[in-house]
Amino acid sequence: MALPSPQSSTEATDFIIQGLTSKGKAFRPSDWADRLCGIMSRFHPNAGSGYDRHLHYSPYVQPALIEGVRSVLVDARLHAIEPMAYQFMRSFAKDNDLTVIEACVLTESRC
Repeated sequence: MALPSPQSSTEATDFIIQGLTSKGKAFRPSDWADRLCGIMSRFHPNAGSGYDRHLHYSPYVQPALIEGVRSVLVDARLHAIEPMAYQFMRSFAKDNDLTVIEACVLTESRC
């Protein structure tokens, strides 16, 4: 399956990046999901600026622990806000040989 490019008309989908390589090894460092979601925290509908702003994960990219495996939930709506950020998440998983599950991600903002 080809990854959508930022200019692609292919519909973006929700997906889960699991912290397991294709060989079943745990991805390191152990806090990779929190770090990755911290980088993506800028993509938040209420993102502000200033030194007093506390870190809040984006509702479109959130860490999760699924059956004991650190994972990152990626909401397809990220693509509408910033296609390059969405593509970065896809590329991160591919470049690090991580398991990707195409699945509907229900985040708080969609419940």
